[in-house]
Amino acid sequence: MAKGKKQPKRILIVGGGYVGLYTALGLQRKLRSLEASVTVVDPQPHMTYQPFLPEAAAGSIEPRHVVVPLRKVLRRCHVLTGRVTKIEHANKTATVESIDGHVQQISYDVLISALGSISRLLPIPGLAEQGIGFKTVGEAIYLRNHVLSRLDLAASTDDPELRRKLLTFLVIGGGYAGVEALAELEDMARYAIRYYDNISAKDMRWVLVEATGRIMPEVSAKMGVYTVKVLEKRGIEVFLDTRVKTLENGHIVLDDGTEFDADTVIWTAGVKANPMLQQTDLPLDERGRVRCTADLQVAGLSDAWAAGDNAGVPDLSRIKEDPTATCSPSAQHAVRQAKRLVPNVLASIRGKKPKPYFHKYAGSVASLGLYKGVSDVLGVIRLKGFLAWLLHRGYHLSRMPTFNRKVRIMFDWLGAFVFRREVISMGQIQDPKTEFARAAKS
Repeated sequence: MAKGKKQPKRILIVGGGYVGLYTALGLQRKLRSLEASVTVVDPQPHMTYQPFLPEAAAGSIEPRHVVVPLRKVLRRCHVLTGRVTKIEHANKTATVESIDGHVQQISYDVLISALGSISRLLPIPGLAEQGIGFKTVGEAIYLRNHVLSRLDLAASTDDPELRRKLLTFLVIGGGYAGVEALAELEDMARYAIRYYDNISAKDMRWVLVEATGRIMPEVSAKMGVYTVKVLEKRGIEVFLDTRVKTLENGHIVLDDGTEFDADTVIWTAGVKANPMLQQTDLPLDERGRVRCTADLQVAGLSDAWAAGDNAGVPDLSRIKEDPTATCSPSAQHAVRQAKRLVPNVLASIRGKKPKPYFHKYAGSVASLGLYKGVSDVLGVIRLKGFLAWLLHRGYHLSRMPTFNRKVRIMFDWLGAFVFRREVISMGQIQDPKTEFARAAKS
């Protein structure tokens, strides 16, 4: 290196989700030659576009198409598959445990925290044993196979109590994730039972439990009421202002006295910032998120940034009504913050001033199953049914990273439209060695 020539900045992005991927994509496109190197660390070798998980679970989209392989798209970045277990920003080092258990220290000049969030579990008896989340593609695949396998088991038993339990499905949490997962899976199961001689739609019981007085707070109250009516018209039971007291052994007890058995429990009742942040020396807020300024810098630090679910970013669109308001944990904010983060990081490296993140509420869209949806655009245009469903698909397709994945998803939709959705349970992938072990004993 010639004397006096600046060393390239070492940028470390912790997390390969929305913020991590979009930020790395932007940086690799706009960084000048030898200006900086970018390293992305994540336990998974791919980014998952979570809004498409319900359709992947229901068979409308191939699960592989809702994930984006990091190494394939981040050609100019160094991708490390591992888990960051500690960050010492005072020393500009991060401790990384790779998938083979090897531990190493990574030094950096600029830190971008994009750790995202995890499911927020409550101390409900039986939840850890009976529940399954809905944040990863693995969980979506598992739920698809699980729901369809319950139909197979129910069709094969003469025990009425067991049959009733197998055909009862409980979703806890009435936000977007819960409502869309419930609607898509119920739609899939309703379609699948046409191939069972001894199961009808009335044999299935689908239940949604929400602790607050409304579902989907992201849309207007009126649209929330409409959604409840649509679900109830399909025979889905909706419990509002209700909490689950226990789930032990699949026996569900609600705080209003309702009791029933269910063999499927899906937990979507909120998220919390990644707890790994507790192993850093970054300033955290009362919710365990990285405390940030409006320009996405970590408070008090000029060489550290954060965005997405793990960041407490001031919400400038609501600052007049509530000076302490921060951006909610949503894909909409994560994608837009990443878009603002790229020029801000580049500006900082080049000695310029970053700009604040400002985003007004643009609206919300949600799918309620095939050809059904609700949307609330700018709080003014409210659509229901087929048009809202089309808007939902169009919006999320536009936000899906890479042209490759957009095209694959469009072909998935075309195939599902022409040949209908697939309703095959591939439960063998949950325990692929069963048949091999049985053969070994024979």
